[in-house]
Amino acid sequence: MPLKLTTYYRGSQVPELPGTNTYHSTALFRIYEATPGYTPLLIVASEGGVPVAKLLAAVRKSVRLFPPAIIKRCEIYGTGEYFDEKADKEAIFSDMLQRLTDEALRDAVLIEFRNLENAMFGYKTFRENHYFAINWLRVRNSLHSVENVEERFSPSRIRQIKKGLKNGARVREAHTPEEIKAFAQMLHKIYSAKIRRHFPSMDFFQQLEKQMTESQQSRIFIVTYKEKIIGGSACIYSDDSAYLWFSGGMRKTYTLQYPGILAVWYAMLDAKRRGYQRLEFMEVGLPFQKHGYREFVLRFGGKQISTRRWFRLRWDWLNRVLMKMYE
Repeated sequence: MPLKLTTYYRGSQVPELPGTNTYHSTALFRIYEATPGYTPLLIVASEGGVPVAKLLAAVRKSVRLFPPAIIKRCEIYGTGEYFDEKADKEAIFSDMLQRLTDEALRDAVLIEFRNLENAMFGYKTFRENHYFAINWLRVRNSLHSVENVEERFSPSRIRQIKKGLKNGARVREAHTPEEIKAFAQMLHKIYSAKIRRHFPSMDFFQQLEKQMTESQQSRIFIVTYKEKIIGGSACIYSDDSAYLWFSGGMRKTYTLQYPGILAVWYAMLDAKRRGYQRLEFMEVGLPFQKHGYREFVLRFGGKQISTRRWFRLRWDWLNRVLMKMYE
């Protein structure tokens, strides 16, 4: 039976679809759709009118002041979600990748596949579609193999958590629009390009709370001191894993409260309580570069995992050069 591909550009057009992967969910599609600077597209593969796979991508716009430029890049987390275990996933992915490449390169200058669960999946297909791979790192904390999340923390990290709480800091989940707004504003002010070059607008976090909290797919935690939000973290949840997408704290102003440390600790503590198998830190950088955020999160006892990301540039000549460099 021939495979049919359908591309959706508006959340109102997306039909009811199966699946549990948050990165390819209709909820995340709607978050992207409601966030300025993001344009989502969802590719659904079906056979005989029955969906067999889906792949969500987002084209995001970023403005650079020097040199002045507006750059659009397409980002995909994972390689899609597949509903039939007996289906030829590689063949389905091949068709979806070709469609995505054609669609995305109309607007974006770069396509990036990140957070691959299986680094070898689709290797041949990526190469056939002129993608090149760069080695990357992931940091994960196993939660199911420990009784307490603090078991693998460094002694200094445990002391800092205790001091922060003793010195008046408190951590809890955020709920109200006012809390989400204050959290996003705080994080935007203190966020470093060393952690993540692109930071979304406040709408992203408001939609994260609106679209996913009720379905238990996301949570935002805030660190407070004397009723002021001084730190926090945003997590999303997919299947048996928690993903810490954003976190930070006003560590220079509130040194004795350790807000950045408490934000990460509480996200891990909550994930453990809710039965997730692991927590993964997003954006920990290239393996051959020093990365301050990676060094920071490794003190929570996580392990580094070697993986890769796949890239495709719009400019064929430059893409061919990079394919040769990263063979």
